Amino acid sequence: MNTLVPLVVLTPLVGAALTLILGKRPQAQRIIAIGALAIVLAIGTALIFVVDAEGSLAMEVGGWAAPFGIVLVVDRLSALMVVVSAIVLLAVLVFSLGQGLADRDNETPVSIYYPTYLILATGVFNAFIAGDLFNLYVGFEILLVASYVLITLGGTKERIRAGTTYVVVSLVSSLLFLAAIAMIYGAVGTVNIAQISLRMAEIPIDVQIVLHVMLLIAFGIKAAIFPLSFWLPDSYPTAPAPVTAVFAGLLTKVGVYAIIRTETVIFPGPELNSALMVVALLTMVIGVLGAVAQADIKRLLSFTLVSHIGYMILGISLGTAAGTAAAIYYIVHHIIVQTTLFLGAGLIERIGGTTSITKLGGLLTAAPLVAILFLLPALNLGGIPPFSGFIGKLALFEATAQQGLPLGYVLIAAGALVSLLTLYSLARVWNMVFWRPAKDVQGYESRLLENVSEAPGPTRVRAAKQAPTLMVVVTGFMVLVSLALTIFAGPLYGYSDRAGQNLQGPLTYVDIVFPGGNDD
Repeated sequence: MNTLVPLVVLTPLVGAALTLILGKRPQAQRIIAIGALAIVLAIGTALIFVVDAEGSLAMEVGGWAAPFGIVLVVDRLSALMVVVSAIVLLAVLVFSLGQGLADRDNETPVSIYYPTYLILATGVFNAFIAGDLFNLYVGFEILLVASYVLITLGGTKERIRAGTTYVVVSLVSSLLFLAAIAMIYGAVGTVNIAQISLRMAEIPIDVQIVLHVMLLIAFGIKAAIFPLSFWLPDSYPTAPAPVTAVFAGLLTKVGVYAIIRTETVIFPGPELNSALMVVALLTMVIGVLGAVAQADIKRLLSFTLVSHIGYMILGISLGTAAGTAAAIYYIVHHIIVQTTLFLGAGLIERIGGTTSITKLGGLLTAAPLVAILFLLPALNLGGIPPFSGFIGKLALFEATAQQGLPLGYVLIAAGALVSLLTLYSLARVWNMVFWRPAKDVQGYESRLLENVSEAPGPTRVRAAKQAPTLMVVVTGFMVLVSLALTIFAGPLYGYSDRAGQNLQGPLTYVDIVFPGGNDD
């Protein structure tokens, strides 16, 4: 089964090359792009069953043994992330296909869009199975190049400005990551993650802390944890709806995934756990306060995205198998639900011509199905029982309470409050956009709209359009996937628990790459 591992990266990469060659044949591009991601989804699903039943896989590229060659590693966590990412990437691609066919691809140049989208997928998959820091860095850089192209599609002033901010911040993160890699190589003589884990104990503790902090800052920028999240609410909402959905659902989770590897394999000690708990607390609270103050749906969802990254960091900061398992389950939940909400926001923008809740109303009558498709993931993100958001938060709170730390109880209280404020923010959106009669939009006064701010710059209202059936169907499919996280919560959480157990201590990961723990 090792031969399947590199196909996770090679399939979208080859697909990107073919779609670039067939730039003047959009129909062929669509078939290739959808086919490539469907193949990765099938491979990832097979890998989940294999690694869960038979153990993790390591592929030495080109036959060069570790640590001299590139090693691709698939364990329970990386296999799960590949499958969830493939589902999201495939669904959003079909959503964008529906939008493009309806608009005759006026907003997105197809000859560029499909190859770039597959290159983005290549970077995501490569990051999840990278067995050394430099290959992980390459995955991040592939993401950066592709995401800059996608975020500036259409060439509007707002998108170029947002793309510039995004690239500058990402480059700073990449430079920090590259400097950390150089320092780690200088300290331990390798960039192989498993070998670093074996040798890091020989390094003085103060040097370890410096290297640890550098990696956390680099990955924290990509994960958008506070105070490194300032760039996200101004960058994501300006992109086309499908691009925003992918960015919000996936890209920050690549940073979270890298933090998990850092905390469980490279630096498994508890030295920075308390600091991470404080960061988790601030990320949750500051993010949701930003969401409460927004009148633009996309910006509001961007702030909730930041806020809920804090829950994941909480699970990681506990340093326990239960905390890691809860974080893994919550990551899967958040990828699916956040993507679905942004797809719903795209439908609202298309039907109402804007994402400003001060200028929308009466969509419950105009588009009742869209109202339901937005309401269900909104309740899920808010943590209403019995949805997966409630299950994930409850698991995180239980894992935190098991440690019995005063700071942990503060985090539980803050997490519950953040969940309520998230629900309040999304309920306000639903009330203003769907429940409020359209005739009351102009001059409507409500306490729900006090002290909220629009997106920076002039609010643009486009002509209202019908939502293409394909866009609605894809959003409905993602809602069903989010509900499946609740229906099959038992098996999924059991899998997450086994993944968390594997990540408890670095020896399991080391043994994948160096059987017997011998790195000579």
